[in-house]
Amino acid sequence: MIVKRHRNERGPTDAGWLKSMHTFSFGHYHDPNHMGFGPLRVINDDRVIPGAGFGTHPHGNMEIISYVLSGELAHKDSMGNGSSIMPGDIQLMSAGTGVTHSEFNGSKKNKVHFLQIWIMPSVENTEPGYQQKTFEPSEMKNTFRVVVSPDGQNGSLVIKQDARIFTGKFNENAETVFEAQSDRKYWVQMAQGIAQVNGHDAKAGDGFAFTGEDKITIKSNTNSEILLFDLPQ
Repeated sequence: MIVKRHRNERGPTDAGWLKSMHTFSFGHYHDPNHMGFGPLRVINDDRVIPGAGFGTHPHGNMEIISYVLSGELAHKDSMGNGSSIMPGDIQLMSAGTGVTHSEFNGSKKNKVHFLQIWIMPSVENTEPGYQQKTFEPSEMKNTFRVVVSPDGQNGSLVIKQDARIFTGKFNENAETVFEAQSDRKYWVQMAQGIAQVNGHDAKAGDGFAFTGEDKITIKSNTNSEILLFDLPQ
């Protein structure tokens, strides 16, 4: 079964400095029909104006991934980490027993556009941790490359959940097939571009929930960037 989450049905936030679209319930946006998908709890499509951002705030028992599409995201946390996250970088913060952090637009001229992703861990109250890595675009050209996994597969960041995140950057008219397992569930998130996902029209912001399917077929109409989540039932 495939269920589309249309980009225009997501919940909006407009704080002036922040414009966000929430795939699942978050903050002031509450929809009991969209509380997450398995352990995938949050996909926020955030745009932040130059010089603004999220001040220091706490998290606990959540795996938090930042995925920058354009611009620069500046990160600081109570573990002593300070970094800039650029397109091609993946950041994963395991909040565990508790951590505080801030995220700001690292540019005084340009907006930053990024996806904030939360995945619930399979174990709680662990020691907080921070990981960041740059992945080469060539490794995900017209294919899906694992960037997050529970076992560090192929140099990916390690998450405290039986979940994997793949990213793909597809040229116009490229096609690929991802072999799925019928006892797993999958979420496909269109980050940029226009494509066909198992024959369904897909534009930036659209999401697709897959259950009981054995393959995921991507046909890109334009240059496209797509995230694929491999999740337990």
